[in-house]
Amino acid sequence: MHSGVKLELIDELREQGITDERVLNAMLKVPREEFMPESVRSHAYENVALPIGFGQTISQPYTVAFMTQALNVQPGDKILEIGTGSGYQAAVLAELGGEVYTIERSLDLYNRTFKLLDKFDYKIRMKYGDGTLGWKDESPFDKIIVTAGSPKIPRTLVEQLKTGGRMVIPVGDKSGQKMIVIDKTEEGEKIYEYSGFRFVPLIGREGWNEE
Repeated sequence: MHSGVKLELIDELREQGITDERVLNAMLKVPREEFMPESVRSHAYENVALPIGFGQTISQPYTVAFMTQALNVQPGDKILEIGTGSGYQAAVLAELGGEVYTIERSLDLYNRTFKLLDKFDYKIRMKYGDGTLGWKDESPFDKIIVTAGSPKIPRTLVEQLKTGGRMVIPVGDKSGQKMIVIDKTEEGEKIYEYSGFRFVPLIGREGWNEE
């Protein structure tokens, strides 16, 4: 199913500057349509964000590819994902050999995605709660990925990142964010910025307040 349009999407991602063939291959393997409601499945391989219910979206494939490439996942990496959402990003990380720990704050979405990910044989552990506080019991992590826009870099998450680790997080106001890549080194944090992204707000103690 979808094989032709799927390959077209992968070609489009290459044209948009995604060069990591491992990331493209992982996205080729993960069935994106499985992670969305029936009503929007016919659009699964279009390069757009789509609604998945509960006020949340499944990110645009380009955004998933960009963040995954920036994260530089290596097999065996222990990865913390903040904002499980549909579960698609977690599946892509697991396909790359990551050991994924993911947190979702919407109970309805958590329950639905937990069942869905259970169908796959990925190494993914899921938790319901405030993602901005991380997963202290399982820290430190090699990589941390945040899939919602934050007003600032949550220090709790930086503390749960290993020295030598990397975090990718969109930071800005609610209208748009810069993608921030943080490398945690012995000397401190190295920060890289890429503009032009838009995410749903990161809600939590170290994110936006719930309105």
